[in-house]
Amino acid sequence: MRILIIEDEITLNRTLQEGLTDFGYQVDAAENYKDAEYFIDIRNYDLVLTDWMLPDGDGIELCKIVKNRSSRTAVVILSARDDKDSEIEALKSGADDYIKKPFDFDILLARIEARLRFGGTNVIEIEDLSINPDEEKIEYNGEEIELKGKPFEVLTHLARHRDQIVSKEQLLDAIWEEPELVTPNVIEVAINQIRQKMDKPLNISTIETIRRRGYRFCYPDTDEEA
Repeated sequence: MRILIIEDEITLNRTLQEGLTDFGYQVDAAENYKDAEYFIDIRNYDLVLTDWMLPDGDGIELCKIVKNRSSRTAVVILSARDDKDSEIEALKSGADDYIKKPFDFDILLARIEARLRFGGTNVIEIEDLSINPDEEKIEYNGEEIELKGKPFEVLTHLARHRDQIVSKEQLLDAIWEEPELVTPNVIEVAINQIRQKMDKPLNISTIETIRRRGYRFCYPDTDEEA
C-alpha cells in the first residue's frame, strides 16, 4: 500500500513518514502543494494524508484533484481547525476522513487502516484483460498470466494511464524507490519481459513504443506498431 503525506510542519512530516514506514507502508512525502501535485501526477496512491493549510495552497483542493483522478483513493484531511463547519466542508469536498490536530498516532493509524479496508477494489478490467495490483495477478480470458515484479508494475502503471504517453523518466519516478540509482534501460528490460511473457504467448499487444516520447498502453487497439 502506498501513501502520500502532505504536511508542511517538517517534524510532523518526518514523524508520519517514519511511523507509517515502520508499519510496512510505502510512503512519499511533500511539504507543499506544488510538490504534492507532482507526486499525484506521476504515482497512484491508496491513500493521501494531507494537511488543510499549506504554504502555497490547501488540502481541500488537493482532495478534489485526487478524487477526480481516482475516486478509489482515500483522502484524509489533517487540520488544526476544530469547528464543526470546517469538518463538514472537508467531508463535502470529497475527503473520506477528517482528523483534528493534535492527534494520537495510534488512532491515526487505526483510521488509515479502516479507510484502506473499505477503499474498494483496485482491479483494472479492460475487456478480457484483468489486472489486480493488490494480488499482483493478471488474468486474460480467465487464464492467469505469470508476470511479477517490476514488469507487472510497469504494465499496471501504463494501464492506469492508458490515455497517456508515459516517458521512461515518469515510469522510473513512479515505480522505482530510488530512480536516480538506475538507468532508463531497466524500463526497456521490463517492457521486453511483458512482450515475451504475456503479449507473444497470447498473441496480443499491450504496449506501444512512441519513439522519443515513451510508451502507451494500447490494448485492445490492434492497429498500433509496437
